[in-house]
Amino acid sequence: MTSASSAVGDGRTVIVGPVRYAELCGSGRQLLLDHGFTLVENETTVPWTQAELHSLLVGADAAVAGVEVYDQDALAHANRLQIISRLGVGLDNIDLDATRTRGIHVVNVPGGNAAAVAELAIGFMIAVLRRLPEMDAATKAGRWDRFVGRELAGKSIGLIGFGAIAQLVARRLHGFDVAVTAFDPFADEAAAARLGVRLVDSAAAAIADVDIVSVHAPHVAATHHIVDDALIGAMREGTILVNTARGGLVDQAALVRGLESGRIAGAGLDVFEVEPTSATNPLFAHPNVVVAPHAAADSREAYERIGLATARAIVDVFAGRLPEALVA
Repeated sequence: MTSASSAVGDGRTVIVGPVRYAELCGSGRQLLLDHGFTLVENETTVPWTQAELHSLLVGADAAVAGVEVYDQDALAHANRLQIISRLGVGLDNIDLDATRTRGIHVVNVPGGNAAAVAELAIGFMIAVLRRLPEMDAATKAGRWDRFVGRELAGKSIGLIGFGAIAQLVARRLHGFDVAVTAFDPFADEAAAARLGVRLVDSAAAAIADVDIVSVHAPHVAATHHIVDDALIGAMREGTILVNTARGGLVDQAALVRGLESGRIAGAGLDVFEVEPTSATNPLFAHPNVVVAPHAAADSREAYERIGLATARAIVDVFAGRLPEALVA
C-alpha cells in the first residue's frame, strides 16, 4: 500500500457496530487498515447500546453501521462524522433527514446480500411445504412417522415487492416451473418481462389465488402491516406466507388469526415485529411455522461482499470520490 493510500485514513477513526466484523468481513476490514484508518470495533456478541453509540460517535469520522440506531439523539454527538456506511441494505435504523441536515453521507449495499436472502426465502417455502421441522422433530424423537407434504413444483407465487431480492427469488424459482405474480409500485418492468413475472397493481392482486405469498417490500409508513387481516382474508384457503424482509410488514396478531383459521397453512419467518422475539411468541405454538433469528442475509459470501463494498465507500469519501449506492 502506498503512502498516499495510507494517508487517506490517517488520524481518522471508523467505529464498527456489527458484531463479528473481523471474522466475517476480513477483506473490508483490511482495506480500511491499509488506508490508515483507526478502527474501534464492537468485540462483543450484542449490538452497542444507544449510550455506548453516543459516546463512540464523539470521536468518529466514519461509521460502519449494523442494527444500532442513528437517530437525531445519536447524531447530535457526531460532530466529526462524515459517512455512515450501512453493512447491508435496510436503512430504517438511520434518520436520513437528520443525516442530510448534518451533511453526513449515507450509503448501503443494495443487492449485496440478495442471494442469501433469496435462497432462505425459497428454503422456507420448501420447509413449510414438505413439513421439514415436523419430520425432523419426530425422527429425532424416535418416531418413524410419515409426513405427507406438498411439492413446490407447479405452484403459484405472489411477491409483495419486486426489488433485487424478489427478482432473485423469481429467477431461482424458474426451475420449479412456478407462476410468479408481483406487486411493486416502482417495479422494473423490463426485469419482470425477462423473468416471466406478471406485474399487478396492488398487493391484493398479487396474493389473489396463489399458493405462496413472499414478502420483499421495504418497511416504510405506507407498507407497515401491509399484510393485515384484510389481506390475509383475501388469500386462498391454505396459503403459505414467507417474510424475509421486515417484521413490521406483517401484522403478527392477524397472522396468528390466519393460522388458527386455516387461511394460512404455514409460515416461514425470518423477521418479527419485536426483535429479539420472545420464546412465548404465540406463533411458536404452530408446528407449521418455521422461523429464523433475522439471519436471512447471514452467509459468509454475503458478508465478504458487503464488507468490502462498505469499506470502499468510506475510502472513497475521504479520498474525495463520490461513493457508489449513495443514499443521502
